[in-house]
Amino acid sequence: MRRLAIAAGARIMEIYESPDFEVKVKSDASPVTAADEAADALISAGLRAAFPDVALVTEEQAASHGQSVTSFLIVDPLDGTKEFINRRGDFTVNIAWVEDGVPVRGIVYAPARGRMFYTLPDGRAVEEAGPFDPDTAGAQTSLRVSQPDNAALMVVASKSHRDQATDDYISRYNVRDMTSAGSSLKFCLVASGEADLYPRLGRTMEWDTAAGHAVLAGAGGRVLRFDDLTPLTYGKPGFANPFFIACAPGVDLAEG
Repeated sequence: MRRLAIAAGARIMEIYESPDFEVKVKSDASPVTAADEAADALISAGLRAAFPDVALVTEEQAASHGQSVTSFLIVDPLDGTKEFINRRGDFTVNIAWVEDGVPVRGIVYAPARGRMFYTLPDGRAVEEAGPFDPDTAGAQTSLRVSQPDNAALMVVASKSHRDQATDDYISRYNVRDMTSAGSSLKFCLVASGEADLYPRLGRTMEWDTAAGHAVLAGAGGRVLRFDDLTPLTYGKPGFANPFFIACAPGVDLAEG
């Protein structure tokens, strides 16, 4: 998974750094680029070769979305396409393994930011320092969520999907500061202790969240449904998520 993420990131950056690239619109009105498609083809081929008997769900292959599975691989080859198109850098490659509805392994690679987060076989989450050699892992730093001060929370929210409902919810907390980030990097900022809370009151799909969820869980964090504060699970019909809250366990959560 790590090698595939690095290879996909390199292909994405080739296109990102080119003078121009085509942007198409999918049936759901979301944008897609040659980078999404190239990364998807590369990752899918690699995963199918390595895990031929495991179900694969990927954003860019609609035929994979009708499955009914609880244990599977799930991929968003380029999360944050809008960030990519606008050349803002906050886009990620996401690959995860879900077992019995729980994301237990995941990698989030942000090639333009030079940051890579993933889970180890023992379940711990780490951030690897560059240069991201495909065959040799670099120095790893263990990730651990913050011990939040509920009188002064650090909140991270979406760059491209911020809305009034999110702002209203955040206003229920005592916030020290806020930051914005694109794609699944928001999960990783909570995992690294750079933020305490990430609420998402908007549409997401399981491929958007599974890898970041795995990393955050490996750092001791939680991802909970917004409506009843139960753990967010995977393999739901159509792979659509409800609203959710990602946080360090010490955050006193406001009612949804």
